[in-house]
Amino acid sequence: MSGLAATLERASPLARARARRPRTPAGASGRGLGAAEVLIVVLTAVGLGLRLYQLMRPGYLLGVDEYDDAVDFGSAVRLVHGFLPYHDFVLVQPPGITLLMAPVALLSKAVGLATGFAVARVLTACAGAATIALAGWLVRERGPVAVTIVCGVLAVYPGALAAAHTVLLEPWLTLFCLLGALALFEGEELSGRRARLVWGGLAFGFAGAIKVWAVLPVAVLLILGLRLWPRRSWLTYLGGVVAGFALAVLPFALSAPRAFYRDVIVAQLSRVDVARVPWHERVSSLAGLSDFSHPGARAILAGALAIAAVAAACLALATVRERRRPPALELFAYGSALAVLAAFLWPSDYYPHYAAFFAPFLALCLGLPAARGLSGLRVLPALAVVVGLLALVPMTAAEAHRIGGLSGGTPGAWAQRRIPAGSCVLTDLSALTIVADRFSSARPGCSPMIDPIGSDYALSRGHNGVTGAGYNPAVKALWLDALRHAQYVWLSCAPAAAPGCNPWTNRRIPWTPAILGYFRAHFRPVPGQAPPAHIFVRSDSHVGAK
Repeated sequence: MSGLAATLERASPLARARARRPRTPAGASGRGLGAAEVLIVVLTAVGLGLRLYQLMRPGYLLGVDEYDDAVDFGSAVRLVHGFLPYHDFVLVQPPGITLLMAPVALLSKAVGLATGFAVARVLTACAGAATIALAGWLVRERGPVAVTIVCGVLAVYPGALAAAHTVLLEPWLTLFCLLGALALFEGEELSGRRARLVWGGLAFGFAGAIKVWAVLPVAVLLILGLRLWPRRSWLTYLGGVVAGFALAVLPFALSAPRAFYRDVIVAQLSRVDVARVPWHERVSSLAGLSDFSHPGARAILAGALAIAAVAAACLALATVRERRRPPALELFAYGSALAVLAAFLWPSDYYPHYAAFFAPFLALCLGLPAARGLSGLRVLPALAVVVGLLALVPMTAAEAHRIGGLSGGTPGAWAQRRIPAGSCVLTDLSALTIVADRFSSARPGCSPMIDPIGSDYALSRGHNGVTGAGYNPAVKALWLDALRHAQYVWLSCAPAAAPGCNPWTNRRIPWTPAILGYFRAHFRPVPGQAPPAHIFVRSDSHVGAK
């Protein structure tokens, strides 16, 4: 016994915690684990069904309904046609999504760009559904209650549904963060095995190459690791993170280091937007309320979520009063949820699909303490969490049906008849040219720009078309050169700089007198079109002239 005691005394805090803490009994029996696995499959199928249902609604699979999706997919299309991000065109995100979409972009050479875009959308919906299964597997040892809450929240959470309806970063970012968490956690404690540390670090590193938000859970894990891992373990984890990020980013960053820093760092940190999104709208979105159109539904859901949140907080505080450290998985969930919440309340910009990255941490914060509450006979607050979250299911299904009826339309066939294949088309919304298969051109000098707003941000230190970007010489030169080489200009709102166009549309192109004057002097509307098509054809033969 003395030898064992000495060994435990010299062991790391992680080893001592494992020696003191028995395995969670909820998942120990074959029956409980079997029930948890069945629930994971069922709830993942529900989530996948809702996500695919959105895409099957008219106008979604082959239509225009976003700005960012065409940037994310378009960067991969440019890559397979020989253009490098940062070196040849502005990309204000790391290149992880470009690498993920590159195989689909190659496929689109054979099946057409619009079909390839549809495939990418379906794959993103599947990635969003896969996060449900991964989160469920992460908490399966807590038993069916934890799995039901965690998977149930992710299956019907409005922000997660919004992010999975087309090619956006958040489903892929969340997918790789959860893969990293699965590698790093054995049960509810951090693993000390070298292979798991390396794989977990690589997954989190690649998540950071998709979107830099991954640094938030990475930092939370590092803080936990400094306390629970020996030095060699947390250095291994950190090395994996660096390697996962560097392998994806360095080949592109080294081709244009100054442009990479300007696009990914400066443009994101210095952006000046039309208006700041109010904090109460952000909180409403993160709570899953803002996507519900009916006031009565919002009120019912707000009450149910408030009950669930208060109950979960009571369960967490009960653990603190017991003077016992919660499992590392719970600490990871609490720390990551707080870090992500703070990050989403700080900047001027916020979009509803951002909430998809908050969803898994919110679900873990609700599910883990509720399951522990039931096992510890704190039944009423735990049941309050479950009942409160059940209100999400019918409301989210109804709202998915409503939102699924909204789309920007499918102008592809109409535009194909009026724009010859291979033409140089300049647009303020790349989704238009992608769905029409007019995104790529072999004409010399045709601008490879895919992100007008991002290009303005990067070249003018955070300004856009309505906050003065056009008066920056680099921005002015970019747009005048693009217009000089364009044969067609396809705008999402026209006439150019019209007061009827909302500020979010007008900010894409800086319509200064010089840029607007050139456009009006050299382009005329294509005959026979009606909104939402706003296509202009060059009225002279001076393509590329100075």
